[in-house]
Amino acid sequence: MTDPNLNWPGNGVPQAGPPAGGPGGPYGPPGAMPVVQPGLPAAQPVWNPPVGAQHGGFLVAIGDIAVMEGAVVTPSGTLPLRGATWTATDMSQTTERIPAYAVVLAILFFPVCFIGLFFLLIKERVIAGYVQVTVNNAGRFHSTMIQVQDQQTFPMVMHQINYARQVSAM
Repeated sequence: MTDPNLNWPGNGVPQAGPPAGGPGGPYGPPGAMPVVQPGLPAAQPVWNPPVGAQHGGFLVAIGDIAVMEGAVVTPSGTLPLRGATWTATDMSQTTERIPAYAVVLAILFFPVCFIGLFFLLIKERVIAGYVQVTVNNAGRFHSTMIQVQDQQTFPMVMHQINYARQVSAM
């Protein structure tokens, strides 16, 4: 019995895929790879540039805001880069707490001359929150929130915003 998924082109070599004109046309069912027969040129993929690419090269991304040459691309639309106003607000909080391992060690070493109480002096700093970045121009406005990972997040975001401000002023 012959396998219905094998295509026998003119050179007699079996090729994977249904015969031409089967389900999905000459390229097989949707999602299947096209059969490339010897002697025929392979189809070249079509590349469509992304929506914001007509404005020039990519400069910097701040959260979901992309700064390109000549435009600021946001999920809510594209704004002109020239004259854009940038704002950043640090909404993070730093707290100090006693880590769980210090409490466990204090309890374990408490019977030994109260030395375990020194473990309660161990503190760790925890940073949580967001940096809010806003951009507006030509009557349009977009805001994004960037989660704070450590102490360097806000200075890093400010560095990116200062670069975007510099480019916006040109």
